[in-house]
Amino acid sequence: MMTNMTIYDISEKAGVSIATVSRVLNGSSSVSEKTRKKVLDVMDRYGYTPNAFARGLGLNTMKTIGIMCADSSDLYLAKAVYYIEQLLRSNGYDSLLCCTGYDLKTKEQSMDLLISKKVDSIILVGSNFIYEQDSDNKYIRDAAAEVPVMLLNAVLKAPNVYSIVSDDYASMREAASQMIASGRKDILYFYNSASYSGRRKLAGYRAAMREAGLLRENGLLQFYTGSHEDIHAMAGQLEKVKSEGLFFNGVIAADDNLALGAVKYAQKNGLKIPEELSVIGYNNSLLTTCCDPELTSIDNKLETLCQHLTATLMGVLNGEKMPEEAVFSGEIIHRGTTLLQS
Repeated sequence: MMTNMTIYDISEKAGVSIATVSRVLNGSSSVSEKTRKKVLDVMDRYGYTPNAFARGLGLNTMKTIGIMCADSSDLYLAKAVYYIEQLLRSNGYDSLLCCTGYDLKTKEQSMDLLISKKVDSIILVGSNFIYEQDSDNKYIRDAAAEVPVMLLNAVLKAPNVYSIVSDDYASMREAASQMIASGRKDILYFYNSASYSGRRKLAGYRAAMREAGLLRENGLLQFYTGSHEDIHAMAGQLEKVKSEGLFFNGVIAADDNLALGAVKYAQKNGLKIPEELSVIGYNNSLLTTCCDPELTSIDNKLETLCQHLTATLMGVLNGEKMPEEAVFSGEIIHRGTTLLQS
């Protein structure tokens, strides 16, 4: 008898896909009796005991979903958690929330905790759970051997992992292209994350600037390391680069907090917005209406992402075959901090 068997092992021994094992565990009618018997025979032979996810074998589901986010004080993450919890509740599921911070070890511990609570699935809210070094993503693959794992705005190609993303690369590329078309040539990119989403945004900015022959590897790329709540420190960083002789007449920010810092910088230095400095933010948060002029920002369709993620999860838990990745387009919402294209 094998110990610590997972649905990966069952899949391999039975000669069927992970999705088929999932459908058998959920009692889906889309699986033939011959295939169902083959999978169940393997489980019986190796003494496999599925967790609460396996409602199709007569076990009681916990009707509970684990949610992990790095920082619930972050406006984007907090709104995403709110949407997801509401949608889960409307589908008859409760949720357990773990605010992990950004340390990998804490994320691994939170994942283990949720698995031990026999949740039916785990949702990772935000792109900072996916690492460039693939070995650091093992904790997600291990969890997916037990329950479906849903990723909000990140992609990891692995069995039983489902990714719902906004096309941050295309959105940021379009934002930079539009700012260039409006006459701006010296566009500073202001960012604060090297997460999956952060890397995609930076690549989009770089692509647009490269296509226009404007890409520079010097100070026009500004990485901010302070608190996401300290708008004054964000403005201070831009003042510092200006004092060092760097000229810029446009700022594209990776989130609305940073963009608000750029607006505060302009106001402190007597720069007219958008005539002397254009600014674009990201996330289309409530901060867009908290400044004068109001902030142009990229709407990454967060509510739509959360709706699709929940619908995909419900399909998976019902034993349906669901797409492993879905990509949605963002939209630039023009307000008073940008010029119309010339």
